Amino acid sequence: MKEEFLHFLWKYKLFNKANLISVKGRIVEVVDSGSHNTNSGPDFLNAKLKIDSQLWVGNIEIHIKSSDWYTHHHEKDANYDAVILHIVWEHDTDIFMKNNRPLPTVELQSFVQKEILANYKKLFLKEQRWIPCEKQIAETSSFILNNWLERLYFERLENKSEVIKELLQKSNNDYEAVLFQLLAKNFGLKVNGAAFLELAQSFDFSVLRKVRFNEEELSALLFGQAGFLADEIENSYYRNLQNEYAYMQHKYKLRGMTKQRFQFFRMRPNNFPTIRIAQLVALYNEYQNLFSRLIAINRVEDFYDLLTVEVNDFWKAHYTFEATSKKSAKKLTKSFIDLQIINTIIPLKFVYEQARGEVDQEGLLQLIKQLKPEKNSIINKFSELKIETKDAFESQALLELKNNYCTKKRCLQCVIGNSLLRK
Repeated sequence: MKEEFLHFLWKYKLFNKANLISVKGRIVEVVDSGSHNTNSGPDFLNAKLKIDSQLWVGNIEIHIKSSDWYTHHHEKDANYDAVILHIVWEHDTDIFMKNNRPLPTVELQSFVQKEILANYKKLFLKEQRWIPCEKQIAETSSFILNNWLERLYFERLENKSEVIKELLQKSNNDYEAVLFQLLAKNFGLKVNGAAFLELAQSFDFSVLRKVRFNEEELSALLFGQAGFLADEIENSYYRNLQNEYAYMQHKYKLRGMTKQRFQFFRMRPNNFPTIRIAQLVALYNEYQNLFSRLIAINRVEDFYDLLTVEVNDFWKAHYTFEATSKKSAKKLTKSFIDLQIINTIIPLKFVYEQARGEVDQEGLLQLIKQLKPEKNSIINKFSELKIETKDAFESQALLELKNNYCTKKRCLQCVIGNSLLRK
């Protein structure tokens, strides 16, 4: 038994309210269970009770055992002087307030239905499972599930927005600079994401603004900062970039990375860091004020049109600086652009709209629902549990459910867990 479960029972009044009595036989009527306090102090604030017909207004404290009151030293804490009722699962000792008045106590286990306890045990006390409710989640009504998925998706956006707000603070609210950092990170995917973010933050964005219109200078900046221009390679394109970067290092006082920060091992050639950097060069060489353009778009097809850029002629015939390869355009694929919309563009739109005080939730939902669901082990496992996804909105919401509720066993805060407990 966990104290959190007792909070849940009290908050939602999942006990026999009609016959509630204290351990001393006093009749307790719950007028208002109070507001749940997630900070220090009593567990519920400003509750209203009638005890033997007398109205009391004050706080509620909840413990597994009555003696926990003394274990936690509440008798020495003035924050607990206004407690009017002690809710416990097991009453093992009487509690007295500072005025020597006995604190009314309710032993809750006597008033909770067996079915609710059985449901609680199914979720929390059984064998280890992928998610606690994996044998019951398919029973959840579509109405409950769909509404919960929408809340989960916006929780996911809120969580992603924290990182974006930190980046904005560091860049004096330069949305163009933050867009570049986020795109770079997500161009690197999971394997090279951290290294690409480090690359984007290794120089002031004002430098990129100055060189973006010259494809060779922009290439020299990004490949040089990433450490890919430190070798001796005999081709004219490479030597030109080396010379350009040496000049830029001196001019802008640049300090780059080492190429060992980037991983090539077991990666498809189109995901090589060199190709992703070349695609970033093509994108930023093509467009000025990319953030403003992306913010104005709401249709997936328009994102495809904007972001489908080609690398330069050298990279069409190379995957690295050394060896030539069969010529190909190496454009950003639609599936790769989808990832940028999911992980970069929509979260940044959300933060931008928040800052303006006009979040278009319906517009964001319409955009994410135009994208196909992601394919990964978590989404595949939900599919095995008969929870199917038809778009990226649902797959993103399920990722939030798994990572921030199921894995942490936050069933009591989860609408699905809540509905299963109440059955």
